[in-house]
Amino acid sequence: MSYLVTDQIDVGALLALVQSPERGGVACFLGTVRNHHRGREVVRLEYSAYGPMAEAECGRIVAEAGSRWDVVVALRHRIGELDIGDTAVAIAAASAHRDDAFLACRYVIEEVKRRVPIWKREVYADGSVEWVDPSARSEDPSVIARGRSPRSNLVNPATLGIASAPAGPRND
Repeated sequence: MSYLVTDQIDVGALLALVQSPERGGVACFLGTVRNHHRGREVVRLEYSAYGPMAEAECGRIVAEAGSRWDVVVALRHRIGELDIGDTAVAIAAASAHRDDAFLACRYVIEEVKRRVPIWKREVYADGSVEWVDPSARSEDPSVIARGRSPRSNLVNPATLGIASAPAGPRND
């Protein structure tokens, strides 16, 4: 199974990989290309990866989620040029109950961002480009104090005992 893809991600096909009659809770995360970053207009993203290492690390992360929770997980990450609105990463996790599915889904995206050698380059409307560190964290104390992730406003994985990247400036 390939985790890295160059074509658009088919979310329906991804969900079909994890759904079954015994799994009533399905959680899905989609990371899509937005049109701005730090007050600048973004026109597209370019993802590149060290393929063999990225594939292996994605496999380890999916296996770890399966061993921590009673879940089945599917993961895809795009590489290449992506336009505004394109899905860059998709994760589906299914379990008998929603709690495990939510926890596993969150674990997978955080670990992918932290560990997988995938690089993101933003192309701006003014023609400039900038590499972005996907593992960086926000230093916004109001967000951190609430135990929330600045990216998604979900519970901070550290409060759930899930390892995540150390705090630092956020670049995505």
